[in-house]
Amino acid sequence: MSLLYVIGGAALLIFAGDALVRGAIALALRMGLSVGLVGLTVVAFGTSAPELVISLQAALEGVPDIALGNVVGSNVANVLLVLGAPALLTPIVTRDDGEGLRNYLFMVGASILLLALAWTGGIGRIAGVVMLVLLGGFFWDAWRRSNGAPTGDDEIDPASAGMPVSKVAALLGIGLVGLPIGAHFLIEGAREIASSMGISEAAIGLTLVALGTSLPELAASLAAAWRGRMEVALGNVIGSNVLNILAILGITALVSPIPVSSGFATLDIPIMLGVSLLLIPYLVSGTAIGRKSGAFLILLYGAFVVAVVAGN
Repeated sequence: MSLLYVIGGAALLIFAGDALVRGAIALALRMGLSVGLVGLTVVAFGTSAPELVISLQAALEGVPDIALGNVVGSNVANVLLVLGAPALLTPIVTRDDGEGLRNYLFMVGASILLLALAWTGGIGRIAGVVMLVLLGGFFWDAWRRSNGAPTGDDEIDPASAGMPVSKVAALLGIGLVGLPIGAHFLIEGAREIASSMGISEAAIGLTLVALGTSLPELAASLAAAWRGRMEVALGNVIGSNVLNILAILGITALVSPIPVSSGFATLDIPIMLGVSLLLIPYLVSGTAIGRKSGAFLILLYGAFVVAVVAGN
C-alpha cells in the first residue's frame, strides 16, 4: 500500500503541478504581464510547486530530513538525470552570450551558501529571509538584463492568453487542491517504506521523494528533446536548482526552521555542489552535452542512488 501511496502521490503532484502552471500562465497573461516575465516567474515557481509543498509539509510534520533531502536530491537529479536523459536523444546546447554562465555561477553560489548554513547546524528564519532576498535580486537582475523582452510564442503556449476564465479557475483549483493531497500521500508512503525497509528518512528524501518531484522537469526535458528544442534545457535546470535552494528552503525555513543533520553537512550537500561543478567545462568552452556525456551523467545518478541507499 505504501508504494501505491508514493506512485499515486507522485502522479497527482505531476498532474496538479501542470494544471497550476497552465492556469497561472493564463491568469498572468490576462493581467497584461509580458510572456518573458511570466516564463521567468510564474512558470519557474509553478514547476517547483511540488518541491515546495513536499518540503513545507515534511517540515511541519516533523520530518525535516525529507524536506532537505527533497531539495538536495532534486538538484542532483536535475543535473545528472534531467540533463543526462534528453542528451541521449539530442545534444544539449551550452553556447550563450554570457548570461547562462552568470546564472550558473549564481547557482553554485547558492549551493555554497546552503553548505555554509548546513555547517551551522540548521536553516533558521533569518537565513530564510536572506535566501529570499537573494532570490529576489537574482530575478530582478535577470529581468533587467533581458529588458523585459518577451520570449517566443513557441516557448509559452499562446492559446493561454485567450483561455476562458472558467477554465483558468478550474486549473488553479485543481493545482491548489491537488498539490497538498499528492504531497501528503507521497510523504506518508515514503515514511512507511523507510520504516519497513530500515532506510533513513534522509535517504528516502534524497532518492524516492526527490525523483518523484523531479519527474515534471524530466518529462518536459524529454519532450523538448523529442521536438529538437534543447537550447533552453540547461537554463531550466539552473533556474530550477536556484529556486529549490533559495525559494523552497527559504520559504520552508520561514514557516518552520530546518535542522540539518551532520550527514547532509559532510556528505550529501557537498555531493550536490560537486555535481553542479561538473557543468563548468561545458559552459566555459561552449561544448554541447552529447550522448556520451549524457550516458555518463545517468550512470553517475545511478551510482548516487545506490550509494545513498547503501549508506543509510
